[in-house]
Parts: sequence; C-alpha cells; structure tokens
Amino acid sequence: MRVRRVPQRTCIGCRQVRQKRELVRIVRTPEGEVVVDLTGKKAGRGAYICSAPACLEAALRAKQLERALNTSISPEKISALRQELGNIV
Repeated sequence: MRVRRVPQRTCIGCRQVRQKRELVRIVRTPEGEVVVDLTGKKAGRGAYICSAPACLEAALRAKQLERALNTSISPEKISALRQELGNIV
C-alpha cells in the first residue's frame, strides 16, 4: 500500500513550509487581476500565504507578493486583499 504524499507550500510572508490546505492562495489571473483563490484552482500565477494578517503585512513590506506574482499591486487592491484575508480568519 502506498502512502500519499501531502503537497507542501511555503508562505511568502513567514517562509514556513506548511501543508497546502493550511495556506491561502493569491493569484494573478491571465487578465492581470490579483484575487484571493480559496479553491486553489484558478488559472494564473499563484503565491501562498498564511491566513495570519502578520504574514500578509510582512509579504507586502518586503514586496514579496509583487515579486512572486510578477506584477505591481495598487494600494486599493492591497486594502481589498487585507479585507478578504481578514474575513477568512
């Protein structure tokens, strides 16, 4: 009997490796929009982050989110991401 491997991802805020299901995916869609992907299946370039607000702040401060998604993020979109992640916690 084979043991299934659990997918691991790294949080871009705190750099901790966790199970994929424990993290929230933020994706840049092919249209260039940055959105929170709760299903983990949307098309586009994705980055994983813990649901803790401190991890989002650390990723924004170090510009890790912009680097991971290869795009610049407007202040309005940053506040929308903060609000969406705040609703998840």
